[in-house]
Amino acid sequence: MDTVECLVVGGGVVGLAIARRLALAGREVMLVETSDQIGSGISSRNSEVIHAGIYYRPGSLKARLCVAGKHALYDYCRNNAVPHQRCGKLIVATDDEEASLLSGIRRTAADNGVDLTWLSCAQVQELEPQVRATAGLLSDTTGIIDSHALMRGLQRDAERAGAGVVVAQSAQGATVTDEGIVVRVGESDVLCRQVVNAAGLGAVAFAERLQGLDPAHVPRLFLAKGNYFTVTGNPGFSHLIYPVPQQAGLGVHLTLDLQATIRFGPDVEWIEQEDYTVDPTRGQEFYTAIRRYWPGLPEGALRPDYAGIRPKLQGPGHAARDFMIESARDHGVPGLVNLFGIESPGLTACLAIADHVAGLLDE
Repeated sequence: MDTVECLVVGGGVVGLAIARRLALAGREVMLVETSDQIGSGISSRNSEVIHAGIYYRPGSLKARLCVAGKHALYDYCRNNAVPHQRCGKLIVATDDEEASLLSGIRRTAADNGVDLTWLSCAQVQELEPQVRATAGLLSDTTGIIDSHALMRGLQRDAERAGAGVVVAQSAQGATVTDEGIVVRVGESDVLCRQVVNAAGLGAVAFAERLQGLDPAHVPRLFLAKGNYFTVTGNPGFSHLIYPVPQQAGLGVHLTLDLQATIRFGPDVEWIEQEDYTVDPTRGQEFYTAIRRYWPGLPEGALRPDYAGIRPKLQGPGHAARDFMIESARDHGVPGLVNLFGIESPGLTACLAIADHVAGLLDE
């Protein structure tokens, strides 16, 4: 039987960051990814936004790891030539009721250590003349990133530090033994002293197959599909534009990539199984949402782009839940860390999540 000190399950941005962090600490690390390439799931199907840490409940894992991760990520990008841009974002209210909610958002952000600038209608239009708003908030620490370049950098660092990255191999199941955790990888059994379950959309399924883990510590998974639409050209936007948040999401927002291409999304579509097709008929709802803050969106301008899926720990109509990162002190299995519900701001927080997981394994 093969042996390894640390096995990381999942080759998305979070799994790669964890493998890198553990390898740099001198541990023997192997990462296994089901797909034939790294980062082809959640990590490559999002808005590629570096979040500031505005909306999350103060003291929560999402709040703490987002803010710490944001600073770490900007430093990493600068030091490793990862393309990024600190473009800033506007959160805009389109009526008085929404404007009244901006004060609460600003207070939550302040509690998380994030300063937002209050903008009048005129100040919003000075920054973005095509945006219609009664008031707004400016976040100048929000940015955008090339997520694929980031993941390539994390993989490079991990491998240079001695980690093995294995693609097209799935962790099919595992058993807790007195010697460690035996994980079935492909056709082989691997004895591991430590296992980090960072499998994203597959994290719950892997935990369900882990014999020796109390099922009470495996949450139910809900799939929230987010569809994106795009337009041709850029009529002059230079900031990300976000509406006042909605339940289960941040609303259909305007984001830019590093080529200044405009993209809108994601919306929230609850689904039962993985499906990445974008229904063009959903575009009509996008027109309605977008024109609340950009009334000049031309008819017929939207084109279906792509979709991503968020691994939610709550279903429709329920309050958003925090990241769920559990170690032996929670579930009683030595050497096991499970990461559930790692959706946004997981990309922003990846380096801080890696530090957090390393700390849990050191306990």
